[in-house]
Amino acid sequence: MSKSLRGLFVGRFQPFHLGHLEAAKYALKRLDQLVVVVGSAQYSHTLENPFTAGERVMMIKAALDEAGFNRSSYFIIPVEDINYHSIYVDHIRALTPHFNLIFSNEPLTKRLFKEAGVKVEPIPFFKREVYSATEIRNRIIVRDDWESLVPKAVAHFIKEIGGIERMRELALSDKPNS
Repeated sequence: MSKSLRGLFVGRFQPFHLGHLEAAKYALKRLDQLVVVVGSAQYSHTLENPFTAGERVMMIKAALDEAGFNRSSYFIIPVEDINYHSIYVDHIRALTPHFNLIFSNEPLTKRLFKEAGVKVEPIPFFKREVYSATEIRNRIIVRDDWESLVPKAVAHFIKEIGGIERMRELALSDKPNS
């Protein structure tokens, strides 16, 4: 693969975990630059999307810095969802630098970019049964080990912003016990 490429990596990163980091490493071995799109940027403070777009940008930057990537090798761009699949790729193109290919395993994303004529390359899963943002969020809530599943810089950042307390409060119910 030519080294004059810029690729796209889209995710919600709620939170950015070691599987995401391995995917970024995989992509950056094949590219000059990687555009990391922080999807669903408008959502935060819910159990599925506990972190703001800005917080996710900061945790990704911290993880990539910790991993030794030169900041000129990546961009991190928050993008709000739109609910019109037929214009999704154009929406992404309007908000990001030009890219030559996208790295994705998500079926709808792959289909939309393929139909738009963009080369799609799958990303090898890295311990997918272990590295899952849903699993990490659940572990935070039930006080199980979650820190081993994220880069050290991400664990530090989540603690620093009160992310643990936020998630545990969001998990509380206002329904009386039955």
